[in-house]
Amino acid sequence: MIAPSVGLPLPRTDGFDKVTGRAAYVDDLRVPGCLHGATIRSTIPHGRLRRIRRDPAFDWSGFTFVTAADIPGQNVIALITDDQPALVDGIIRHAEEPVCLLAHRDRERLLAGLRAVTLECDPLPAALTIREGLARKAKIYGRDNIFKEIRIRKGEVRTAFRGAHRIVEGTFRTGLQEQLYIETNGMIAIPERGGRMSVLGSLQCPYYVHKALKRLLGVGDDRVRVVQTTTGGGFGGKEEYPSMLAAHCALLARKAGKPVKIVYDRLEDLAATTKRHPSVVRHRTAVSREGRLLGMDIDVLMDGGAYLTLSPVVLSRGAIHAAGPYRCENLAIRARAVATNTPPNGAFRGFGAPQTIFAVEMQLNRIARALRIDPVELRRRNVLRPGDSTATGQVLDAGASGPLVLEEAVRRSGWSVRRASFTKRAPPDPERASKAPRKGTASGRIRRGLGLSLFYHGAGFTGIGEVYLDSHASLAVTRDGSVEIHTASTEIGQGMRTTFAQIVGDELGLPPSMVRLAPQDTSLVPNSGPTVASRTCMIVGKILANAAADLRDALVQWAGDSPRRAPGRRATRGPWNPQQFRRLASAWVRKTGPKVFTRKYDRPPGMKWDEKEYRGDAYGAFGWGVNVAEVEVDAETFEIRVPRVDVVLEIGTVVNPLLAQGQAEGGTLQGVGYALTEEVVRKNGRMANAQLTNYIIPTTADTPEFRTTLLSNAYRHGPFGAKGMGELPLDGPGPAIAAAIENALGVSIVELPITPERLAKAIRARPAHE
Repeated sequence: MIAPSVGLPLPRTDGFDKVTGRAAYVDDLRVPGCLHGATIRSTIPHGRLRRIRRDPAFDWSGFTFVTAADIPGQNVIALITDDQPALVDGIIRHAEEPVCLLAHRDRERLLAGLRAVTLECDPLPAALTIREGLARKAKIYGRDNIFKEIRIRKGEVRTAFRGAHRIVEGTFRTGLQEQLYIETNGMIAIPERGGRMSVLGSLQCPYYVHKALKRLLGVGDDRVRVVQTTTGGGFGGKEEYPSMLAAHCALLARKAGKPVKIVYDRLEDLAATTKRHPSVVRHRTAVSREGRLLGMDIDVLMDGGAYLTLSPVVLSRGAIHAAGPYRCENLAIRARAVATNTPPNGAFRGFGAPQTIFAVEMQLNRIARALRIDPVELRRRNVLRPGDSTATGQVLDAGASGPLVLEEAVRRSGWSVRRASFTKRAPPDPERASKAPRKGTASGRIRRGLGLSLFYHGAGFTGIGEVYLDSHASLAVTRDGSVEIHTASTEIGQGMRTTFAQIVGDELGLPPSMVRLAPQDTSLVPNSGPTVASRTCMIVGKILANAAADLRDALVQWAGDSPRRAPGRRATRGPWNPQQFRRLASAWVRKTGPKVFTRKYDRPPGMKWDEKEYRGDAYGAFGWGVNVAEVEVDAETFEIRVPRVDVVLEIGTVVNPLLAQGQAEGGTLQGVGYALTEEVVRKNGRMANAQLTNYIIPTTADTPEFRTTLLSNAYRHGPFGAKGMGELPLDGPGPAIAAAIENALGVSIVELPITPERLAKAIRARPAHE
């Protein structure tokens, strides 16, 4: 037997190929006879398409041209609701909406062809903001432009407010954020004999694409094959959108009878694909004199864009997390996703929680100021503990680690000493700052501050979502005695290949090198559900661990070498060394035929959920975290620097500390961008800054010093005690940095991102310390 690998910082199994350039991404693939494809898009946010005009003077030989009339099945991108077409057929509902498609073997000729197509449209009134959508300036969805409304109630809110010492109110806003994966969206569609279609591309969820293509092409399961190629990041941006791109490639390939590749350039990817939902969150909080949360009244609005996509489930997670990791027995949450004439918003790491957690954390800081209580002490008095119940009434068990992460972060960051050491100064005058000459060093105009955020994040699909998915995963024993994982879960940079090999290897008593991953190919692997929602390690990893236990027991029984154990009790590890296993497993397959062990998701016992009332156990487990952020603000230019962030996360058993640290720090850095620089600017519904010169993400020069601590509070239903952690790190940086700026300048921060212009506006407004 070998030593366990779970808990070891093993390097990524796919890392070498990626850093040396051996990994082949979709645009690296060369398919004989392949055409280049492109999309012609609307330039107006709302209108009636009258005509698609092709210039008669242009030479159209060699082109393939596709419109909605060429769709053999249903003109819909199948997801939750059938409201989004693959191509416009009548009404344009947002700028950048796909109208028609072109393909040609020569890329330069293709670009010339795009310029020779004109869309003739009659503009219609457009609703471009949440406010305009609610006012029904344009009819977009249903009677009221509301994609989804969720209400969560607990206790007696009115009674709580009547007995309050003080009622504190606040309104908080967040903007769009782009996922900005390093590899843009790309797909190749290959028509095959018998009307079959294979699609290869950069994606997170092969079976989402499979489902969409079946409906679009009007064919059965066996007529569509979807394969993930090496994928350069996703962050949710390649969850649902690849279904649209795959549809376009498949339609062109079907009509041309040849393979077609479409790879977006950065401008098109920024302008046309889904983003994080903008939000407006209003809080009214009833508090006691001691700072206890007596009642919470929360209203959440999210901008879903022109089509529903994943807005209902993004809204769901946002609503459930809107009260934060705090004990409050009386609360009312109303959450609505609103339709607007803008490109649809969709999945992004955090999935609605970063928006509502920013709001509740800033509201807690506002309460602390109003009651003159230290923000850490206020959180100590209200943080959820074992035995407390969440907003949905879920009673937390010993896995509730809020107090643990809070105290660890306060201790490790030196909160009390550092907070006291930052000299409080009067807020700078933005008018004088813009005119003042720059003399001497910058040190005299730098204001420093320290801020903290406390957050939690549910892992897995909400409520009965995992039951609905009915995820399956398999292990196959190969003829050479290795073990092969069959799962539709995808590697998108998070290290899934490595952690799965560690989990399965440890369950079998093998080194991870003897466990390999089959291609994510819908013709080969079962549907293990989408690679989203912090579920891959915790949910699919557990399914694989169970399959590995079945494999181990079956092989032991076949070999007639059962280890001594109590009747009915499984062995915890295989009674062999790697060489013995390889010989034994190889002989097993050769003598008795192929061996595949499949398991499905088993819901933890005792979990209950009422979808209609939104009550019960929303998640099997929560990850918990605290960020302590230090900022330096230039009082003349209003530039903000984040020199240090202390990151404390509790994620159950840490399967691979190296990869977990990468997830923690990468997610936190994304949160720094969300907090400070990443702003999508739109004009008439179109992205006006669709390039990296002015959509600004953090670079290495902007990266703080991360002091990361990973704590473990094992989840008994996760593989070896692991919880999900992929989204958790992005929840905390926004409110921690905003709180640090409030501490530095004595202003009130109510909106992300905190650009220099917004900061100057906040300084002109009334001070935070009232």
